[in-house]
Amino acid sequence: MNTTKSFLRNIGYHLAKYLSQPRPGTAQIATSRPGQLAATLKPGDVLLVDGSSRVSGVIKYLTQSSWSHAALYVGSSEPVRENEEAKVLLEVDILEGVRLIPLSEYNTDHTRVCRPVGLLAEDIDQLIAYGMERLGQQYDLKNIFDLARYLILPTPIPTRWRRNLLTLGSGDPTRAICSSLIAQAFQSIHYPILPDIDYQQTKDRNGRILCQQTLKTRHHSLFVPRDFDVSPYFEIVKPVIERGFDVKNLKWDA
Repeated sequence: MNTTKSFLRNIGYHLAKYLSQPRPGTAQIATSRPGQLAATLKPGDVLLVDGSSRVSGVIKYLTQSSWSHAALYVGSSEPVRENEEAKVLLEVDILEGVRLIPLSEYNTDHTRVCRPVGLLAEDIDQLIAYGMERLGQQYDLKNIFDLARYLILPTPIPTRWRRNLLTLGSGDPTRAICSSLIAQAFQSIHYPILPDIDYQQTKDRNGRILCQQTLKTRHHSLFVPRDFDVSPYFEIVKPVIERGFDVKNLKWDA
């Protein structure tokens, strides 16, 4: 049994290594300068990334979105050594699992800042603590096999099924998948992303029918990066505008 698990882990590692490689011919220009992005981000922000790896291409296809990855900005409260970057983003990497990385990891990528609205300082602390407690957890091995299958053997997939294909994993709570960890962190403080909504009809004293809305938590494995973009509960923050954009100062090559 242990030999089988070791064999599968070995295959999973090499698959993950292959999937994490950039796709040939991909080149991007960053949405905003690194300094602008760093000055704009606040703890609790979700940073969406338009990745260029092979696995990013699969996720974009299945979600019909340009966002293939999500990371949580946790900031840095610890002193940083000289010539060392602060590790301010918490993410789930297909090779390394749950980890902390510097913001420069995505200096050359298209990014989008999604900011939760109305949270207190203690809510954000709890949100970040949830993610930090899971540092070191590994990526879901079964999800690696699922993603590899759709990359190596592409088949036409009806739109209504694509999201469900991303939830194919082991379901092991000690294994993480990209945006599912961030979704769990927000659910731990009862902050909505894209909840299911129930509508119940009631009557008031005068017999008038009233419609009451109730939110229901969706399973964390059903969330994908684009959900933070389209969620009505997250503000889209654009660093160029936040840092004092003035259209009159632009210089054009006439």
